[in-house]
Amino acid sequence: MTKRPPSAPRPPLPIVIVGHVDHGKSTVIGRLLFETNSLPEGKAESVRATSEKRGMPFEWAFVLDALQAERDQGITIDTTQIRFQTKARRYILIDAPGHVEFLKNMITGAAQAKAALLVMDAEEGARDQTRQHAFLLHLMGLETIAVIINKMDRVGYQERRFQELRDSIGRTLHEMNLKVSGVIPVSAREGENIAAPSAHMAWHRGETLTALLDSLPDAPSQSEKPLRFPIQDIYKFDERRIIAGRIESGRLKEGDRLLFSPSNKSAVVSSLESWPPREGRGFSAEAGEAVGVMLDRQLFLERGELASHQSDPPFLSDIFRARIFWLGRHPLTPSVSLVMKRATSEFSVVLQSVERVIDAASLEEVSGERVSRNQVADIILRAPSLQALDSFGENGLMGRFVLLDGRDIAGGGVVSLDGYADQRPILEARMRDVSRVSHKVSPRERELRARHRGGVLWLTGLSGSGKSTLAFALEKTLFDLGYGVYVLDGDNIRHGLSEDLGFSVEDRSENIRRVAEAASLFADAGFVALVSFISPMRSDRARARGIIPNFHEVHVSADLETCEARDPKGLYKRARGGEIEDFTGVSADYEVPEGAELVLDTGVEGVEDSLRRLVEYVEGRFRLVPEGVSDYEI
Repeated sequence: MTKRPPSAPRPPLPIVIVGHVDHGKSTVIGRLLFETNSLPEGKAESVRATSEKRGMPFEWAFVLDALQAERDQGITIDTTQIRFQTKARRYILIDAPGHVEFLKNMITGAAQAKAALLVMDAEEGARDQTRQHAFLLHLMGLETIAVIINKMDRVGYQERRFQELRDSIGRTLHEMNLKVSGVIPVSAREGENIAAPSAHMAWHRGETLTALLDSLPDAPSQSEKPLRFPIQDIYKFDERRIIAGRIESGRLKEGDRLLFSPSNKSAVVSSLESWPPREGRGFSAEAGEAVGVMLDRQLFLERGELASHQSDPPFLSDIFRARIFWLGRHPLTPSVSLVMKRATSEFSVVLQSVERVIDAASLEEVSGERVSRNQVADIILRAPSLQALDSFGENGLMGRFVLLDGRDIAGGGVVSLDGYADQRPILEARMRDVSRVSHKVSPRERELRARHRGGVLWLTGLSGSGKSTLAFALEKTLFDLGYGVYVLDGDNIRHGLSEDLGFSVEDRSENIRRVAEAASLFADAGFVALVSFISPMRSDRARARGIIPNFHEVHVSADLETCEARDPKGLYKRARGGEIEDFTGVSADYEVPEGAELVLDTGVEGVEDSLRRLVEYVEGRFRLVPEGVSDYEI
């Protein structure tokens, strides 16, 4: 990482400050501004005069009151950015609302911050909202968190009370995998331990609040991360087309080759434009700068496309995991459609499934597949087309998103791509300049010769569900009935066509793609191809359906207990023993088909019954003419 020259000032540190509505957060801010000489001249006196006029005691919280509604209700209802500085550093303090009704505004505030201050009342201790705020900070990826135990004057500046609260909140934050940078006892009203050590708390050997802030690490530079340049708009001047946007991470210069996602188009930067214009040519720009880009060739691009360097592109997928904080008016349930906003992109998503629900107040896991207001959940979302994504762990800024229900903000969250393969290689394979050749024999001629249609039965299910048993039995029966039929089995494919592939998520996805392409060729030749593959991901099976014209999904549905009891190859036993990683059904998910053409519950019905239903299905959909008719004219 590039180091800042010794003479260069430290960049401003954005800090979000959160806390329960009555725990004195605004008082902490007001006093902090006063103690660092950051208030506008005469502001304190003005507040004092206003308080006296209203017959109210002087409150440092009134320093922040910019809205009459806040004075009347006594709560902060929006996020406010406040700039102040100490001798060591400049700060941008983001005042986020504490009232439960305004949590959605807090998400906006936390998304901009690089560190956080959590304010807690020394008398009341941690409340449900305190835990909610802490979990939200974790959800938004803030790792640097300091805790302020306020109103120590109310408990007589007791060391024992401070230690109790310090240990309690420390355990809570540890459960959330949050790192505590420090816990400071203060009395904001009295100015104790804000900028100078408190005589009432001589037992505290730690830092003051301002000293703690100055010791926080600088935010990691977004410029050192891979380039992410979301297109905000495209402007046309004369013959020029200028792509405008803000660089969210990385660096950009003339001559760079850019890859645009999800369209997968590329071009070279012929020039950079800035406002106001910079003198000379050949300048570069980095994270945080708004620039215009001209390309060496015309591309049809739209708002929301994401530019990157070809060496570090974003992930392409139509399915991904996410952790969200739900704020919607109605519970979130599977199949609900929402709009996801991230940077300049906006696209629809559907909740495919809920993996885990956590009550943000108690931090306990909740059963069921519905996410209620103010709950946190691990979910799987699906988009109707490929989207450019970054996992939150790789790029915190680009890995965050907001969910909209209609026009309302219904939640916020972070992206996880664990367990899913990047679909860019598949997209690129389809885009290569390769032309198909035409056969001299038409599909109709093949059908008439074979007396049945070509197509694919895709048998999916857990290991041990009976897929291969049924596939080979069906192959023999159909062969005896005169069908051209062949089984493509997972184990056999691994010994040939896919012998170069391992068992990573990417390799498994590529394995399914190869099988789908091979099965499509069998179908095109007039055969009934029987594909027997676990194929656990709906997205992989959906791609197979897109490759194969006459595709029929058969869910061989046996529950995990039944499959594990059979365990014909001893795989479950090995997986339980830790010998096999990411084994479907044990340590990896199986996504049950939605809308399969045929479902066979082999845990209930025997092989003969399932085979009979399969034969009836094939005869009804693949046979061209009724039995007994044998006169075909070609």
